[in-house]
Amino acid sequence: MKVIVDNKIPFIREAIEHIADEVVYAPGQAFTPELVKDADALVIRTRTRCDRALLEGSRVRFIATATIGFDHIDTEYCREAGVEWANAPGCNAPSVAQYLHSALLLLQMKRDKPLRGLTMGIVGVGHVGSLVAEVAGDLGMKVLLNDPPREEQEGPGRYAPLHRLAEECDFISFHVPLVREGKHPTFHLADEAFFRSLRRRPVFINTSRGEVADTQALLQALESGQISDAIIDVWEHEPDIDRTLLQSVFLGTPHIAGYSADGKANATRMALTALCRFFGRKPDFHIAPPKPLNPVITASNETEAYLQMYDPRRDSDALKAHPEQFEQLRGDYPLRRERQAYLFRQG
Repeated sequence: MKVIVDNKIPFIREAIEHIADEVVYAPGQAFTPELVKDADALVIRTRTRCDRALLEGSRVRFIATATIGFDHIDTEYCREAGVEWANAPGCNAPSVAQYLHSALLLLQMKRDKPLRGLTMGIVGVGHVGSLVAEVAGDLGMKVLLNDPPREEQEGPGRYAPLHRLAEECDFISFHVPLVREGKHPTFHLADEAFFRSLRRRPVFINTSRGEVADTQALLQALESGQISDAIIDVWEHEPDIDRTLLQSVFLGTPHIAGYSADGKANATRMALTALCRFFGRKPDFHIAPPKPLNPVITASNETEAYLQMYDPRRDSDALKAHPEQFEQLRGDYPLRRERQAYLFRQG
Protein backbone atom coordinates (compact mmCIF):
# COMPACT_ATOMS: atom_id res chain seq x y z
CA MET A 1 0.00 0.00 0.00
CA LYS A 2 1.41 3.36 -1.08
CA VAL A 3 0.10 6.52 0.59
CA ILE A 4 0.76 10.18 -0.23
CA VAL A 5 0.54 12.34 2.92
CA ASP A 6 0.31 16.09 3.44
CA ASN A 7 3.58 16.89 5.19
CA LYS A 8 1.90 19.36 7.59
CA ILE A 9 -0.34 16.77 9.22
CA PRO A 10 1.04 16.43 12.77
CA PHE A 11 1.84 13.28 14.71
CA ILE A 12 1.43 11.11 11.60
CA ARG A 13 4.86 9.97 10.48
CA GLU A 14 5.67 7.22 12.96
CA ALA A 15 2.05 6.04 13.04
CA ILE A 16 1.48 5.72 9.30
CA GLU A 17 4.83 4.10 8.69
CA HIS A 18 3.57 1.21 10.84
CA ILE A 19 0.55 0.90 8.55
CA ALA A 20 1.60 1.58 4.96
CA ASP A 21 4.29 -0.13 2.91
CA GLU A 22 5.40 3.10 1.23
CA VAL A 23 4.77 6.68 2.34
CA VAL A 24 5.52 9.86 0.40
CA TYR A 25 5.20 13.28 2.06
CA ALA A 26 4.41 16.44 0.11
CA PRO A 27 3.02 19.93 0.73
CA GLY A 28 -0.74 20.02 0.42
CA GLN A 29 -0.69 22.35 -2.56
CA ALA A 30 1.94 20.22 -4.35
CA PHE A 31 -0.26 17.15 -4.94
CA THR A 32 -0.18 16.61 -8.72
CA PRO A 33 -1.53 13.90 -11.04
CA GLU A 34 2.05 12.68 -11.51
CA LEU A 35 2.59 12.45 -7.75
CA VAL A 36 -0.60 10.50 -6.97
CA LYS A 37 -0.93 8.32 -10.08
CA ASP A 38 0.50 5.17 -8.47
CA ALA A 39 -0.77 5.82 -4.93
CA ASP A 40 -3.42 3.67 -3.29
CA ALA A 41 -4.51 6.36 -0.83
CA LEU A 42 -4.14 10.03 0.05
CA VAL A 43 -4.14 11.61 3.50
CA ILE A 44 -4.81 15.31 3.06
CA ARG A 45 -5.92 18.62 4.55
CA THR A 46 -8.03 21.40 3.01
CA ARG A 47 -5.22 22.66 0.77
CA THR A 48 -5.46 19.63 -1.55
CA ARG A 49 -8.31 19.72 -4.07
CA CYS A 50 -9.30 16.13 -4.87
CA ASP A 51 -11.19 16.08 -8.16
CA ARG A 52 -11.07 14.67 -11.68
CA ALA A 53 -8.07 16.84 -12.58
CA LEU A 54 -6.01 15.26 -9.78
CA LEU A 55 -7.35 11.72 -9.65
CA GLU A 56 -8.33 10.62 -13.16
CA GLY A 57 -6.05 7.84 -14.37
CA SER A 58 -4.61 7.20 -10.91
CA ARG A 59 -5.02 4.07 -8.85
CA VAL A 60 -6.18 6.02 -5.77
CA ARG A 61 -8.98 4.12 -4.05
CA PHE A 62 -9.25 5.97 -0.75
CA ILE A 63 -8.89 9.55 0.55
CA ALA A 64 -8.77 10.50 4.23
CA THR A 65 -8.94 14.19 5.07
CA ALA A 66 -7.74 15.10 8.56
CA THR A 67 -10.35 17.86 8.73
CA ILE A 68 -14.01 18.29 9.61
CA GLY A 69 -14.79 20.01 6.31
CA PHE A 70 -14.67 18.15 3.01
CA ASP A 71 -15.61 20.75 0.41
CA HIS A 72 -12.13 20.29 -1.08
CA ILE A 73 -13.16 16.78 -2.13
CA ASP A 74 -15.29 16.44 -5.27
CA THR A 75 -17.56 13.84 -3.74
CA GLU A 76 -19.61 13.37 -6.92
CA TYR A 77 -16.53 12.58 -8.98
CA CYS A 78 -15.29 10.23 -6.26
CA ARG A 79 -18.62 8.39 -6.31
CA GLU A 80 -18.46 8.01 -10.08
CA ALA A 81 -14.84 6.87 -9.99
CA GLY A 82 -15.33 4.44 -7.08
CA VAL A 83 -13.01 6.37 -4.77
CA GLU A 84 -14.03 6.14 -1.11
CA TRP A 85 -13.31 9.01 1.26
CA ALA A 86 -13.56 9.86 4.95
CA ASN A 87 -13.38 13.07 6.96
CA ALA A 88 -12.91 13.64 10.68
CA PRO A 89 -16.21 15.04 12.01
CA GLY A 90 -15.92 16.69 15.39
CA CYS A 91 -12.16 16.22 15.60
CA ASN A 92 -11.38 19.82 16.52
CA ALA A 93 -14.68 20.95 18.01
CA PRO A 94 -13.23 21.43 21.53
CA SER A 95 -10.36 23.44 20.04
CA VAL A 96 -12.74 25.84 18.26
CA ALA A 97 -14.75 26.12 21.47
CA GLN A 98 -11.52 27.00 23.33
CA TYR A 99 -10.69 29.65 20.72
CA LEU A 100 -14.11 31.26 21.07
CA HIS A 101 -14.09 31.02 24.85
CA SER A 102 -10.86 33.02 24.97
CA ALA A 103 -12.07 35.43 22.29
CA LEU A 104 -15.27 36.13 24.23
CA LEU A 105 -13.30 36.71 27.44
CA LEU A 106 -11.12 39.22 25.57
CA LEU A 107 -14.16 41.05 24.25
CA GLN A 108 -15.58 41.18 27.75
CA MET A 109 -12.34 42.78 28.95
CA LYS A 110 -12.27 45.25 26.05
CA ARG A 111 -15.84 46.39 26.54
CA ASP A 112 -15.72 46.22 30.33
CA LYS A 113 -19.19 44.75 30.06
CA PRO A 114 -20.22 41.32 31.38
CA LEU A 115 -21.29 38.73 28.83
CA ARG A 116 -23.92 37.43 31.24
CA GLY A 117 -27.37 38.19 29.95
CA LEU A 118 -26.29 38.91 26.37
CA THR A 119 -27.54 36.72 23.53
CA MET A 120 -25.39 34.46 21.36
CA GLY A 121 -26.77 33.27 18.04
CA ILE A 122 -25.22 30.09 16.64
CA VAL A 123 -25.68 29.28 12.97
CA GLY A 124 -24.96 25.60 12.45
CA VAL A 125 -25.39 23.25 15.41
CA GLY A 126 -23.12 20.35 14.62
CA HIS A 127 -20.18 19.16 16.71
CA VAL A 128 -18.60 22.62 16.89
CA GLY A 129 -21.75 24.72 17.20
CA SER A 130 -23.03 22.51 20.01
CA LEU A 131 -19.86 22.98 22.07
CA VAL A 132 -19.84 26.73 21.42
CA ALA A 133 -23.42 26.83 22.70
CA GLU A 134 -22.19 25.17 25.91
CA VAL A 135 -19.40 27.74 26.26
CA ALA A 136 -21.86 30.62 25.82
CA GLY A 137 -24.24 29.07 28.31
CA ASP A 138 -21.46 28.61 30.87
CA LEU A 139 -20.64 32.31 30.47
CA GLY A 140 -24.23 33.17 31.38
CA MET A 141 -25.37 34.03 27.87
CA LYS A 142 -28.73 33.31 26.34
CA VAL A 143 -28.35 31.10 23.26
CA LEU A 144 -30.40 30.99 20.05
CA LEU A 145 -29.75 28.13 17.64
CA ASN A 146 -30.24 28.15 13.88
CA ASP A 147 -29.87 24.99 11.79
CA PRO A 148 -32.48 24.50 9.04
CA PRO A 149 -31.32 20.97 8.04
CA ARG A 150 -31.52 19.77 11.64
CA GLU A 151 -34.84 21.52 12.14
CA GLU A 152 -36.24 19.62 9.16
CA GLN A 153 -35.11 16.33 10.69
CA GLU A 154 -35.99 17.03 14.32
CA GLY A 155 -39.02 19.27 14.01
CA PRO A 156 -39.74 22.78 15.31
CA GLY A 157 -39.14 24.04 18.82
CA ARG A 158 -35.41 23.96 19.38
CA TYR A 159 -34.30 26.15 16.48
CA ALA A 160 -34.93 29.75 15.52
CA PRO A 161 -35.03 31.27 12.02
CA LEU A 162 -32.06 33.35 10.93
CA HIS A 163 -34.12 36.55 10.94
CA ARG A 164 -34.80 36.08 14.65
CA LEU A 165 -31.05 35.81 15.34
CA ALA A 166 -30.58 38.99 13.31
CA GLU A 167 -33.12 40.79 15.46
CA GLU A 168 -32.20 39.55 18.95
CA CYS A 169 -28.52 38.60 19.12
CA ASP A 170 -25.52 40.48 20.49
CA PHE A 171 -23.15 37.92 18.95
CA ILE A 172 -23.68 35.73 15.88
CA SER A 173 -21.24 32.87 15.30
CA PHE A 174 -21.14 30.72 12.15
CA HIS A 175 -20.35 26.99 12.30
CA VAL A 176 -21.64 25.67 8.98
CA PRO A 177 -20.08 23.63 6.18
CA LEU A 178 -19.55 25.35 2.84
CA VAL A 179 -22.49 24.38 0.63
CA ARG A 180 -22.82 26.08 -2.75
CA GLU A 181 -25.99 24.43 -4.06
CA GLY A 182 -29.09 22.62 -2.89
CA LYS A 183 -31.86 23.51 -0.49
CA HIS A 184 -29.67 25.10 2.21
CA PRO A 185 -26.64 26.78 0.59
CA THR A 186 -24.21 28.52 2.90
CA PHE A 187 -22.04 30.28 0.31
CA HIS A 188 -22.31 34.01 1.15
CA LEU A 189 -24.98 33.24 3.73
CA ALA A 190 -23.72 36.37 5.46
CA ASP A 191 -24.30 38.76 2.58
CA GLU A 192 -25.36 42.39 2.26
CA ALA A 193 -29.00 41.55 2.98
CA PHE A 194 -28.02 39.62 6.10
CA PHE A 195 -25.96 42.48 7.50
CA ARG A 196 -28.73 44.99 6.71
CA SER A 197 -31.16 42.84 8.71
CA LEU A 198 -29.15 43.09 11.95
CA ARG A 199 -30.80 45.12 14.68
CA ARG A 200 -28.43 45.06 17.68
CA ARG A 201 -25.03 45.78 16.08
CA PRO A 202 -23.79 42.32 17.05
CA VAL A 203 -20.26 40.96 17.03
CA PHE A 204 -19.88 38.82 13.90
CA ILE A 205 -17.85 35.60 14.27
CA ASN A 206 -16.79 33.19 11.55
CA THR A 207 -14.68 30.10 12.23
CA SER A 208 -16.34 27.87 9.61
CA ARG A 209 -15.40 28.67 6.00
CA GLY A 210 -14.33 32.02 4.58
CA GLU A 211 -16.80 31.87 1.70
CA VAL A 212 -19.73 31.77 4.12
CA ALA A 213 -19.32 35.56 4.43
CA ASP A 214 -19.21 38.02 1.54
CA THR A 215 -15.98 39.92 2.23
CA GLN A 216 -17.12 43.24 0.79
CA ALA A 217 -20.46 43.07 2.60
CA LEU A 218 -18.64 42.28 5.85
CA LEU A 219 -16.29 45.21 5.37
CA GLN A 220 -19.20 47.53 4.68
CA ALA A 221 -21.01 46.25 7.77
CA LEU A 222 -17.97 47.08 9.90
CA GLU A 223 -17.52 50.51 8.36
CA SER A 224 -21.21 51.42 8.64
CA GLY A 225 -21.64 50.09 12.18
CA GLN A 226 -24.12 47.37 11.24
CA ILE A 227 -21.87 45.13 13.31
CA SER A 228 -19.89 46.37 16.29
CA ASP A 229 -16.88 44.10 15.77
CA ALA A 230 -15.74 40.89 14.12
CA ILE A 231 -13.72 37.80 14.98
CA ILE A 232 -12.53 36.13 11.79
CA ASP A 233 -10.48 32.94 11.54
CA VAL A 234 -11.46 31.93 7.98
CA TRP A 235 -11.24 34.05 4.85
CA GLU A 236 -12.25 34.14 1.25
CA HIS A 237 -9.36 33.44 -1.14
CA GLU A 238 -6.98 32.08 1.52
CA PRO A 239 -4.07 32.66 1.74
CA ASP A 240 -4.54 35.88 -0.27
CA ILE A 241 -6.84 37.47 2.26
CA ASP A 242 -8.31 40.96 2.27
CA ARG A 243 -5.78 43.12 4.15
CA THR A 244 -8.28 45.89 4.88
CA LEU A 245 -10.67 43.45 6.53
CA LEU A 246 -7.82 41.91 8.52
CA GLN A 247 -6.82 45.26 9.98
CA SER A 248 -10.46 46.14 10.75
CA VAL A 249 -11.44 43.14 12.88
CA PHE A 250 -11.05 42.64 16.62
CA LEU A 251 -9.29 39.31 16.07
CA GLY A 252 -8.05 38.02 12.71
CA THR A 253 -6.29 34.66 12.70
CA PRO A 254 -4.90 32.34 9.97
CA HIS A 255 -7.50 29.53 9.99
CA ILE A 256 -6.19 28.03 13.24
CA ALA A 257 -9.22 28.04 15.56
CA GLY A 258 -9.26 24.24 15.43
CA TYR A 259 -5.49 23.89 15.66
CA SER A 260 -4.99 22.81 19.25
CA ALA A 261 -2.58 19.89 19.51
CA ASP A 262 -5.48 17.87 20.92
CA GLY A 263 -7.65 18.62 17.88
CA LYS A 264 -4.81 17.83 15.49
CA ALA A 265 -4.14 14.52 17.23
CA ASN A 266 -7.84 13.64 17.03
CA ALA A 267 -7.93 14.41 13.30
CA THR A 268 -4.82 12.37 12.55
CA ARG A 269 -6.11 9.48 14.62
CA MET A 270 -9.49 9.50 12.86
CA ALA A 271 -7.88 9.70 9.40
CA LEU A 272 -5.57 6.75 10.09
CA THR A 273 -8.34 4.69 11.67
CA ALA A 274 -10.44 5.18 8.54
CA LEU A 275 -7.44 4.23 6.36
CA CYS A 276 -6.91 1.03 8.34
CA ARG A 277 -10.58 0.17 8.17
CA PHE A 278 -10.71 0.57 4.40
CA PHE A 279 -7.59 -1.50 3.69
CA GLY A 280 -8.21 -4.07 6.43
CA ARG A 281 -5.08 -3.20 8.34
CA LYS A 282 -4.67 -3.34 12.10
CA PRO A 283 -4.77 0.15 13.67
CA ASP A 284 -1.56 -0.49 15.55
CA PHE A 285 -0.57 3.05 16.44
CA HIS A 286 -0.72 5.51 19.32
CA ILE A 287 -1.11 9.25 18.86
CA ALA A 288 -0.96 11.74 21.72
CA PRO A 289 0.05 15.40 21.76
CA PRO A 290 3.06 16.48 23.85
CA LYS A 291 2.57 18.02 27.26
CA PRO A 292 2.52 21.82 27.51
CA LEU A 293 5.72 23.54 28.54
CA ASN A 294 4.01 24.94 31.66
CA PRO A 295 1.28 22.52 32.73
CA VAL A 296 0.58 24.34 36.01
CA ILE A 297 -1.17 27.69 35.66
CA THR A 298 -1.27 30.11 38.59
CA ALA A 299 -3.89 32.84 38.20
CA SER A 300 -5.99 35.13 40.33
CA ASN A 301 -9.22 34.52 38.39
CA GLU A 302 -10.72 32.31 35.70
CA THR A 303 -10.30 34.80 32.86
CA GLU A 304 -6.60 35.20 33.58
CA ALA A 305 -6.20 31.43 33.77
CA TYR A 306 -7.91 30.73 30.45
CA LEU A 307 -5.97 33.45 28.67
CA GLN A 308 -2.72 32.02 30.02
CA MET A 309 -3.78 28.71 28.54
CA TYR A 310 -4.61 30.30 25.18
CA ASP A 311 -4.66 33.97 24.18
CA PRO A 312 -5.74 34.43 20.53
CA ARG A 313 -4.24 37.92 20.45
CA ARG A 314 -0.87 36.29 19.80
CA ASP A 315 -2.13 34.69 16.61
CA SER A 316 -4.01 37.81 15.55
CA ASP A 317 -1.09 40.14 16.16
CA ALA A 318 1.25 37.87 14.20
CA LEU A 319 -1.07 37.76 11.18
CA LYS A 320 -1.80 41.49 11.23
CA ALA A 321 1.92 42.20 11.32
CA HIS A 322 2.71 39.77 8.48
CA PRO A 323 -0.38 38.86 6.42
CA GLU A 324 1.88 37.62 3.63
CA GLN A 325 2.94 34.81 5.99
CA PHE A 326 -0.59 33.36 6.28
CA GLU A 327 0.42 29.86 5.15
CA GLN A 328 3.58 29.83 7.22
CA LEU A 329 1.75 30.96 10.36
CA ARG A 330 -0.84 28.27 9.76
CA GLY A 331 1.55 25.51 8.75
CA ASP A 332 4.10 26.06 11.53
CA TYR A 333 1.58 26.64 14.28
CA PRO A 334 3.03 26.40 17.82
CA LEU A 335 1.86 23.89 20.38
CA ARG A 336 -1.50 24.75 21.96
CA ARG A 337 -3.14 22.40 24.44
CA GLU A 338 -6.72 22.33 25.70
CA ARG A 339 -8.05 22.68 29.24
CA GLN A 340 -7.53 19.06 30.30
CA ALA A 341 -3.75 19.40 29.87
CA TYR A 342 -3.46 21.95 32.69
CA LEU A 343 -3.64 22.16 36.45
CA PHE A 344 -4.93 25.46 37.87
CA ARG A 345 -3.75 27.02 41.11
CA GLN A 346 -5.26 30.09 42.72
CA GLY A 347 -2.65 32.78 43.06
